[in-house]
Amino acid sequence: MAGAALGGRAVAAPVASTGLPSGAHVSALVIGTGYGGSVAALRLAQAGVDVAMVEMGMAWDTPGADGRIFANTTAPDQRSFWLRTRTKQPLSNFLGFPIDKDIPRYTGILDAEDFAGITVYQGRGVGGGSLVNGGMAVTPKRENFGAILPSVNPDEMYDVYYPRANEGLGVGTVRPAWFDSADCYQYARVGRKQAQRSGFPFVFVPDVYDWDYMEKEATGAVPKSALAGEILYGNNYGKKSLQKTYLPRIAATGRVSVSPLHRVTSVAPAPGGGYTVSMEQLTTDGTVTTTKTVTADKVFFAAGSVGTSKLLVKLKATGALPNLNGEVGKNWGDNGNVMCGRANQIWDPTGSLQASIPCGGIDNWAAGGAFAEVAPLPTGIETWASFYLSITKNPNRAQFTWNPATQRVDLNWQTAWKQPSIDMAKSIFDRINAKEGTIYRTDLFGVYKIWGDHLTYHPLGGAVLGRATDNYGRLAGHPGLYVIDGALIPGNTSVNPFVTITALAERNIEKIVATDF
Repeated sequence: MAGAALGGRAVAAPVASTGLPSGAHVSALVIGTGYGGSVAALRLAQAGVDVAMVEMGMAWDTPGADGRIFANTTAPDQRSFWLRTRTKQPLSNFLGFPIDKDIPRYTGILDAEDFAGITVYQGRGVGGGSLVNGGMAVTPKRENFGAILPSVNPDEMYDVYYPRANEGLGVGTVRPAWFDSADCYQYARVGRKQAQRSGFPFVFVPDVYDWDYMEKEATGAVPKSALAGEILYGNNYGKKSLQKTYLPRIAATGRVSVSPLHRVTSVAPAPGGGYTVSMEQLTTDGTVTTTKTVTADKVFFAAGSVGTSKLLVKLKATGALPNLNGEVGKNWGDNGNVMCGRANQIWDPTGSLQASIPCGGIDNWAAGGAFAEVAPLPTGIETWASFYLSITKNPNRAQFTWNPATQRVDLNWQTAWKQPSIDMAKSIFDRINAKEGTIYRTDLFGVYKIWGDHLTYHPLGGAVLGRATDNYGRLAGHPGLYVIDGALIPGNTSVNPFVTITALAERNIEKIVATDF
């Protein structure tokens, strides 16, 4: 399976139909199957450790009635959203009209999780966030790294772990000569021209899409994927998600089981050592069919920044893990995400065919605190619109807390905290609008609303390295418990975060395997 063709169907690790049996004992249990969890499981298994991975979402290995595993962005169905009866698309309006629609409740692939002041988009399924992101695989500039992870040696990251992560993820870059001629990147060429006319550097951004496959899509030689607008709800062919990289390597070890549709509810010290882990098994409509209890010598929290943080905050507050320190739940941020659109002049069409995989950005980080992806708007019609997702140097950080009245974890983010992100993004787009004589679109996020300031795709923090954990992710107060995902990173990476999450996991698990097993 490790040699699965990247352009073909997704391949995931083998799954027992009923998942982990109640009463089982495992050496290592990994909660989550995204970037951090997949790195941990692979390296533990390669070191001879038997691993059980538990995933709240589905396996995404079975085609639907249309013959495809994943739903298309332009026609969301029950596969698109996690346990919602109506879609909640990041782009909620188009030409002034709301575009969300009713869908059957289902354990779909994209979770739009609502907190006070912000909606956090997360991937649900074996492969985690890799299933639903745009695949922009960016290593931060070295000069920015000290502000991202101040306790980590940059030499080892840039010499060893970033290269290891980029190789493991299958990172590549669009072929510039093809980019310059491809119809599907007209929108990005318009973005480049306008950025450069206003004095901003345009940079090609690496991605985990199979670029050879995309070039074949453009000729009609293979089924369309990026050129069919697939991005938000999974990609059926060309994208190298974890289903095509780390997970087949995990399966090839023969030491890892994966239990999808299992939600961990508690982790507590076991009487004989190790930890007792409680979980619920779900059906595809979200019904709990079974509750299970297993024991594990060691537990790795890899449920994503939000999932890991919520679980740890709950376990500390309810007394299951009383020795966790007061840093758990703190220093959560949104990677400064803010979106906007611009209305171009009639002589700057952006193309009716747009590749859903972004491959370029505008870098104004040093001067204005913003890095803006030139993003697609794959509607199938000419819109004369340029669309952007900005990552900004937003300093605001929120905290997760346990609410005993509702028995839920709250987040104290405020929408007003997005204003620094808007101001930083404006450092780019006000200047482009002035140069081009253009205006902001006001019809994409509501009625007369310019900024998509209500969301993040890049949740980070909540169990920060060197604060809630030691410098390798060992949780304070409870030996044998580890955080190995984006919860370790305090709120911002200056670029798309998944390469940094992967590289940090590679660094940490190497140390943990060497010293703790």
